[in-house]
Amino acid sequence: MSEDDKTPAHEIITDYAQAHFRYFRTADGTVYAQKNGHPVARPIRSQGTTGSHRQELMVGLFKDGIGVFNGTALKEALDLIEALALTEDVQPVHIRVAPGFDGATWLDLGRTDGQSVRIHPTGWDIAVPDPREVCWRRTQLTGELPLPAKDTDGKGIDLLLRLTNFANAETECLAIAWLIGCLGPSAPVPAPFLTGPQGAGKSTAGRMLVRIIEGMSGDLRRAPKDEENLTAAVAAGWVTALDNLSHMTPDLSDAMCCIVTGAENVKRALFTDGDVFRARYRRPMLLTGIDVGVIRPDLAERLLPLRLERPRVRRTEAELWAEYEEVLPVILGSLLDLTVKVRAAEADIPTDLRMADFAHLCAQLDAATGFGSLNAYRASLDDLNDDVIEGDLLAQTVLKHAADMMPGEETRMTSSEWLHALTGLYSGEECRPLPKGPPPAKCSPTASSASNRPSPPAPSSSTGAAPAPPATSR
Repeated sequence: MSEDDKTPAHEIITDYAQAHFRYFRTADGTVYAQKNGHPVARPIRSQGTTGSHRQELMVGLFKDGIGVFNGTALKEALDLIEALALTEDVQPVHIRVAPGFDGATWLDLGRTDGQSVRIHPTGWDIAVPDPREVCWRRTQLTGELPLPAKDTDGKGIDLLLRLTNFANAETECLAIAWLIGCLGPSAPVPAPFLTGPQGAGKSTAGRMLVRIIEGMSGDLRRAPKDEENLTAAVAAGWVTALDNLSHMTPDLSDAMCCIVTGAENVKRALFTDGDVFRARYRRPMLLTGIDVGVIRPDLAERLLPLRLERPRVRRTEAELWAEYEEVLPVILGSLLDLTVKVRAAEADIPTDLRMADFAHLCAQLDAATGFGSLNAYRASLDDLNDDVIEGDLLAQTVLKHAADMMPGEETRMTSSEWLHALTGLYSGEECRPLPKGPPPAKCSPTASSASNRPSPPAPSSSTGAAPAPPATSR
């Protein structure tokens, strides 16, 4: 066969790719490749260590006896495939949790065979989702979950609570409500803040909660130093867990608020002048720490304090985690059973709480199990509000002023009168009232006023004559 009769290499690659893969684009314009019959999708431009589409295409061509092609042919083929995919329909990709058809919810188990959990109104089962219903996106943070156990009769919840050191039953039911909320792809959930004395096992309990959703490879991380790195970590996983927080800057507090309730980050696309890259995210969060200082009011409404106490009996790390890994399928199965039961329960939606979706979930949990999670959630918010007031100097000053008033007495003052009254509490003396009206303008001396000033006295000498000018030499 002559050189002119040979099919170009990029055409061979393109024909093979279109026969074995499905290509589509997301709303932000990223093109993904999905192997026929498999729910996992990979961006065609990715070069990540989790496996890129370029790598799986090269392996497929080699194993099927098509041949080995150079980088130029692969680049030309992928450029053409990307251009063709931009004309296809838009379909989203999901990490770990995704909405399905007919009110169902999918949980990615992170397995290579694509098996996932489908949670539907009548129960849950394990299946490989239809690629047009759910497309999974996986990163290095996507760990593998075991196959959940069936017919657990709720004993997995008891096993989980026995391994953790939650202080009371109210804290335990709030932790369960948060886990159920993590299996929902659309409703925001507050971020649990695991607190307690030193040695209470806050980090261990945090890892146990996270690994029910993220698998045994899930772990806690240090808080990033800037918002950009935090956003990158959030976008690559489902649950973002930050460990051992000792203080919280205003920027970090604002970023956490956006992560919990959802936000969008827009920045310039790489190697472009006018294009932008949009990143939308809303993820469950988990925090651990002893004391982070003053909590801002907007973040306090998005937190879920979970207090722990020191265990009575200490166990080794190896023994504890070996038992946890053994019972994890039972814990996951019991959580799925309870999730189906809670979603089927009917309850009124509380309208006085900011996180109304989570409050409704607590009400459904109470209706399905008889717990008191909604009352516990209200009490936790009241405690956080007390902490916010204790850390606010102005609020403490107003309370100090109100303590000297008669019970039931009402006081109305202007802002200047309030400032005068509250300042006196700390000065210990009567303060001079603020002047009324605008401050007086400063006047600069004019030429006429300067001319009316008395002249300085002339220098005198011992003889009374004016001093002679200094002599000069030519």
